[in-house]
Amino acid sequence: MTLSRSHVGIGAGFAAIYLIWGSTYLALALGLRTMPPFLLMSVRCLVGGAILYGYARIRGAASPSARMWTVAGLCGLLFFVGCHGVLAEAQQRVPTGLAALMLATIPLWIALLQSLVPGGDRPTGMAIALLVPGIGGVALIAWQEMTSGGHALRLGDLFLLLGASLSWAIGTFVSERHSAEFASTALAGLELLAGGAALLAISAVSGELTTLRLTEISAVSLGGWAYLTFAGTVIAFAAYIWLLKRVSPALVATYTFVNPIIAVFLGWAFLGESPTLPVLAGAAMIITSVAGLLLSRGKSIRNDELSSSCEHRVSSGHC
Repeated sequence: MTLSRSHVGIGAGFAAIYLIWGSTYLALALGLRTMPPFLLMSVRCLVGGAILYGYARIRGAASPSARMWTVAGLCGLLFFVGCHGVLAEAQQRVPTGLAALMLATIPLWIALLQSLVPGGDRPTGMAIALLVPGIGGVALIAWQEMTSGGHALRLGDLFLLLGASLSWAIGTFVSERHSAEFASTALAGLELLAGGAALLAISAVSGELTTLRLTEISAVSLGGWAYLTFAGTVIAFAAYIWLLKRVSPALVATYTFVNPIIAVFLGWAFLGESPTLPVLAGAAMIITSVAGLLLSRGKSIRNDELSSSCEHRVSSGHC
């Protein structure tokens, strides 16, 4: 059987969001060795945003309206300050695998938001039941941190990462309600630029710029930053947008439970991180919960599409 160019492209797209986004946690850890967290993420966002927005304008995107700037500014703060900025600050102390695992709770937060926000899609009883193992997994990891001794700071970082996950979920919630109004690549570029500008301001206020010595930045850290910027922000994001137009969003979203597996493996292989048995058990519970939610959502979407198609055919006398 010969694979078509479309199949090869889809395979390459999934390889990008699985492998590249899963490995960005290792790249971030390397970048943080000699670069301060907020400045690192700021420059990543500003360069990546300039590339994406510049590409969108070259392709004919219109100048952004005030409304587009407002949406981009809000989402940029939620995505890249509330999530990525906090992630970088916390990952100075937290193992890469644990950080990736906490960020994998994003679909759980989205499901909870949908049940609370007026007009949101109410989760089914099955979806609510699927939240239980994910919440239990987070509780198990928190319990491990509280009882392992001498890790009060790590426990605080655990809640910081959960807050970062919530921030990304809220940003996703807002972005989904406005994405149809704007060109996706242009909006993403503006979000990155807005988030990068805010992170640069935070870096300046926190004193990172005054204490930074460019000569002390190692080649390894520069390599980590370059990978985050060009592979993680530009290539993988472009692949993500491309995939969303060709396959089910629920299938694309499987990256959220593949990334932690890759991050844990790379942390073990290159950084000597060894997760404990309770953390691995909690990871399995969270990944099971997220996978179940995404698969059930994908099935629900397919059923709705089939029902809509059948209704159309009935009205046309063909069902």
